[in-house]
Amino acid sequence: MLMRISISKSRASKSNNLFLSAATVLLTIGILCAVSLPSAFAKDAAETRGISPQPPTDGPKIKVDGGYMVPYVEVIPGTDVKIEMVPVPGGEFQLGSPKSESDRASDEGPQVRVKVEPFWMGKYEVTWGEYQSFMKMYEAFKRFQLLSTSGDKDKAQTDAEKRDWALVNSHAWNGKLEEEWGVDAVTSPTPLYDSTFTYGVGDQPNQPAVTITPFAAKQFTKWLSGIFGVDYRLPSEAEWEYAARAGTTTAYSFGDDVSQLGDYAWFEENGDEKTHPVGSKKPNAWGLYDMHGNVAEWTLDEYVPDAYAKLGAGPVTARDAVRQPTRAYPRVVRGGSWLEPADKSRSAARHQSDDEEWKLSDPNIPLSPWWYTEEPATAVGMRIVRPLKPLTANEKKQVWEADFEDIRQDVQDRLREGRGALGVADESLPEAVKAAEELSKGS
Repeated sequence: MLMRISISKSRASKSNNLFLSAATVLLTIGILCAVSLPSAFAKDAAETRGISPQPPTDGPKIKVDGGYMVPYVEVIPGTDVKIEMVPVPGGEFQLGSPKSESDRASDEGPQVRVKVEPFWMGKYEVTWGEYQSFMKMYEAFKRFQLLSTSGDKDKAQTDAEKRDWALVNSHAWNGKLEEEWGVDAVTSPTPLYDSTFTYGVGDQPNQPAVTITPFAAKQFTKWLSGIFGVDYRLPSEAEWEYAARAGTTTAYSFGDDVSQLGDYAWFEENGDEKTHPVGSKKPNAWGLYDMHGNVAEWTLDEYVPDAYAKLGAGPVTARDAVRQPTRAYPRVVRGGSWLEPADKSRSAARHQSDDEEWKLSDPNIPLSPWWYTEEPATAVGMRIVRPLKPLTANEKKQVWEADFEDIRQDVQDRLREGRGALGVADESLPEAVKAAEELSKGS
């Protein structure tokens, strides 16, 4: 998979070294599919990641064609940051809450029978350690661009130098991004005018990343897909609730007794007005942490109050249940947070974004496509999923692209102003970063 990426300069952050050491390459070679591997081997390794041909002796496993879905770990290139993925079984469930559920809101019904295919889901919410690994790519892509246009590539003499220049040139922006805007175009965040706002509720590597817009969240999943060679995306609303319930029909994944919520969630009562390290409470029955509380999580769906009524009683597939956005906002946010009362952490509770209110203090013109500036966005993050079946070309557009013209135009305006660095992200990106470092030493 080859992706053209635009990375805009990020805020100052606790940075890890971008450049892979030989030891890191050896440790991650099976996951990252380094460019020295035969392409067929790399492709097979990516497609079978998380699949065991034999049932493991312990841990979760899901029987599928070709073997068993099992947990697996991704390591972000050049860092020690790990992303842990957990298999979620396929099945059917009732989306929404029954009329008898305490604290039920009208937008949680009528219930709809939904069929869900198996998928992997992030064991934890996306952390600052993971997201800042994406943010800091600005410097690497800027280096690609500067080297590629410097003219020094004509001075290459050794085979090693020629190889390094070829890697750099293949990852540097070629000036045609705006002509080729589409599934291959990606952008990461520009700086906030006041970074203390976002980091004020916690910015440690193991705390969840917040104030990220749906567009930025989708771009993050697209970047991950490029460097790892498999398809990551946000969950749909139906998939999110299915995973949160973990086979239950009660208000929470642990039952109806709200007095137990403190064992599973950070919410208004115990949240202490900040985010907390992911995984510090009990998981649900499928091994997923913080599905209740800590930070609320983005889904793919546009928020519509009567969305379930429009679906009918079902059964419908989770794919058909997705409500594709027709406007910039509101979008569906799920899970409740440290900022909200207990009832907002129920499995069926729905929340909606409000870009105008959440960007009230943003001085940018146009307003940032990547960041929010107000509560409750300080308590909104994300979690990733990987479907068992690879995404189709049309699905990639839906889950990765700017899905509304105004958002797309805002991003293009920023790029035209020179506030971005552009490049290509694929499985050979770590080698290209290392090559650029070596070439820069001699320039």
